[in-house]
Amino acid sequence: MQASPNTNAVLPCNVTFPQSATVDNIEKSLINVSWMSNGSDIASSRETVTKIKEGFSWNISNFVNGDFSLTVLRAELSLQGVYECTVSYNSTMLHSSNVTLHIVASPTLSVPQQWVVLETESQLKCHADAFYPPPVSFSWTRDGQLVQPPHQVEGELTSNGFYTAVGNMTFYPSREDQNVTFGCRVSHNGSLQALDFQLNITYLPAVKLSVMSSHSSNIPLTLYCDLESFYPEEVSVSWPSERHSAPSAPRHRAEPRWDLQSQTLLQFEPRAEGARGRKVECAVNQPGVDATDQWLGKPGGHWTPKMIIPF
Repeated sequence: MQASPNTNAVLPCNVTFPQSATVDNIEKSLINVSWMSNGSDIASSRETVTKIKEGFSWNISNFVNGDFSLTVLRAELSLQGVYECTVSYNSTMLHSSNVTLHIVASPTLSVPQQWVVLETESQLKCHADAFYPPPVSFSWTRDGQLVQPPHQVEGELTSNGFYTAVGNMTFYPSREDQNVTFGCRVSHNGSLQALDFQLNITYLPAVKLSVMSSHSSNIPLTLYCDLESFYPEEVSVSWPSERHSAPSAPRHRAEPRWDLQSQTLLQFEPRAEGARGRKVECAVNQPGVDATDQWLGKPGGHWTPKMIIPF
């Protein structure tokens, strides 16, 4: 017998009385019935005295019809196991049977990170949470076509007794992947669940750092950080070497799709202490790009351009 968590589960126990005993002449006091599980009494009825453990129920009016089924109320993991039903009438054993209760919880699927970087190794993660029993099997599709065959994962046990697992797919996003439907497929206990989604693809910009020379040492230098061919529009530029400079949104000079161009600038005081020969950096922050990679100048080494102030 299978049941979902927090649902009622009926454990069957049906008996045929002797032909001499009809519904009209059955003596209820001669009916003895008991339910046990793991050596513990769950329910019993002897000489019309009925006892039942909290969390279970049955309908004693059905006894004369030979129905001694037991209902597990709000089934949970701790109630799994073998249940034994025994019934006798007038001291004669009529029935003894076992039924095993299994709790089956289907996983909840999510793909939390759907930003990837164009033509850069990316990893999609599909989370299957709150399932029981293990294992689950992950597969991936692109436009309905299988791109990664099923892979079984046992999962990890959580504090509430259920399991969680993660399926991965590593690939290199291309321009053709924009607006394409990807799918995470999870098989569990004979059933299949699917979660479809579309990717958000980040195009890394070509970044150029330049300086406008000043004719006087008293006039601040203007540093320019130019971005080209990036997507999406939501970017910000930071100057890691200038602690007083907060990230700023660049000014967009042109906005054709997939070929955005932007510029941001920094006023630099050349007479400031330690300015001569100082290294200045311009860092671009984009959706879906790991912050650690941004500051380290990955990928390709052009991500955080640097220059030495030329004066």
